[in-house]
Amino acid sequence: MDRRVAVSVAAVKPADDLIFRNWAETLWAKVAYRPGTERRKESAMTQAQTEDLLRQYFAALANGDIDATLACVSDEVVHDVNQGGERRIGKDRLNAYLARMAHHYRETISDLVLMITPDGSRAAAEYNVSGVYLATEDGLPPAADQTYQLPAGTFFAIDDGRITRITHYYNLTEWITQITALD
Repeated sequence: MDRRVAVSVAAVKPADDLIFRNWAETLWAKVAYRPGTERRKESAMTQAQTEDLLRQYFAALANGDIDATLACVSDEVVHDVNQGGERRIGKDRLNAYLARMAHHYRETISDLVLMITPDGSRAAAEYNVSGVYLATEDGLPPAADQTYQLPAGTFFAIDDGRITRITHYYNLTEWITQITALD
């Protein structure tokens, strides 16, 4: 059994062992493989190179330069947003998301902290987002140039000099509270 499964087989009774192993292997198969999150045995990048790539990515976002942002990601980049419910795969889908965000929001990032694995294959970013809600987005409250500030985080996978996975986390409930506070 793969040691990465975070469940102890030793605590299972022998009669239940086969059922448990089948359950654990099925669970592992569901969570272990997600396109764009494959882990390489040897990273093609150092920690410093990954930091440079991520700083380029965040600088491109800050400048509203979608082309420069997309230059930092792989062709099959996987993009997840915790509150969005939709997984986007590929540069075209990420491009559409970035264009939509630029239409609805004007955001700046501050207090950026990067945390990178020693092999450069994974990273996390913690930061604060200050923004203006410019245009109403479907399913959200009406926009009227409301301002907001939120802590946020992003997890990355990196391979062959490009970002292969971007997973954003933020608090949508807090964002809605902030933009509706003046109603």
